[in-house]
Amino acid sequence: MSCTSKSPWILHYDASSCNGCDIEVLACLTPIYDAERFGVINTGDPKQADIFLITGAVNDQNKEVVRQLYDQMPEPKVVVAVGICACSGGIFRDCYNILGGADKVIPVDVYVPGCAARPESIIDGIVKGVAVLEEKRAKMEGEKRCSRSRGSRS
Repeated sequence: MSCTSKSPWILHYDASSCNGCDIEVLACLTPIYDAERFGVINTGDPKQADIFLITGAVNDQNKEVVRQLYDQMPEPKVVVAVGICACSGGIFRDCYNILGGADKVIPVDVYVPGCAARPESIIDGIVKGVAVLEEKRAKMEGEKRCSRSRGSRS
């Protein structure tokens, strides 16, 4: 992570969870676990976020909110599904109003299973998300360089 040009910002959204995973996400930000030591910063603004941390299953009422938050985030962006509900719908997956995990509405890059997911697992998922973000940034930079060089030949 030493090559990261800026601190990745995390947007946390609770789709429809029991709040067990949300409590563990908050625990990650306390001095005991200190997820910010990896350079990540928590934000409430999707337009400044790089990593979308989602907990809970997606349902009919929040699917548009999840999609809007995702669409408002600038490229490149990474989605980390935290908890079994965000991964697959969890124990609620057979309910009439549950669509399933976050990947039913938006693309997910990292899955962090658990009920509730442990803070260590969440931090591991964040670190993996940062690595995916760096790969996406490098790919975008490579594409920009290629398009510039193609444009100069014309």
